[in-house]
Amino acid sequence: MAVSGQRLLAIAGVALAVAACEPRVALEAPKEPITINLNIKIEQEVRIKVERDLEELFKTDKKIF
Repeated sequence: MAVSGQRLLAIAGVALAVAACEPRVALEAPKEPITINLNIKIEQEVRIKVERDLEELFKTDKKIF
């Protein structure tokens, strides 16, 4: 019976160790508000329009250069 008791004790110890290592997931709200920075440059669209206008100007008026 001593061997059986030791086995039972070992199994209980392993079960306790496995239960202690169980991961815990906690969901918490952030302490600071979430900020989204929406500073977007619209420079590309303007540049394309200016380049198209310049190309048209160069095609129509060859005396510029």
